[in-house]
Amino acid sequence: MAIEVGTEAPDFELKDNHGATVKLSDFRGEKNVVLLFYPFAFTGVCTGELCALRDELPKFVNDDVQLLAVSNDSIHTLRVFGEQEGLEYPLLSDFWPHGNTSRAYGVFDEDKGCAVRGTFIIDKAGVVRWTVVNGLPDARDLNEYVKALDTL
Repeated sequence: MAIEVGTEAPDFELKDNHGATVKLSDFRGEKNVVLLFYPFAFTGVCTGELCALRDELPKFVNDDVQLLAVSNDSIHTLRVFGEQEGLEYPLLSDFWPHGNTSRAYGVFDEDKGCAVRGTFIIDKAGVVRWTVVNGLPDARDLNEYVKALDTL
């Protein structure tokens, strides 16, 4: 079960597609965070979702907002995926310990070994203010993220 609106977002420390460490707490007091979990790099729905975000990037990476995309792929896979698709926002690896961050947010599918499509909008105080969780085959509507961000 995914964490609920009004809950303090669990902190995490993950490596991005360039090997840099990213902590959720680094954004506290500075930026709202769109935290997006997706199953796997190089799959059709995931690639479509992440490229749609790329195409609207100024709405999701700016002085007030930071987009963080998390999958259970290795950083090496994410580096190639990001380069191939021109993704210029952090792709975070929840590879090892496998799925720990996905589990903390309640979006890890134990049977499939990957995160489902969960999105959490976290305010500057570190509190979850909006969330949506879709099954593996169901793409999310990024316009809903924009509407949610407009309420912060």
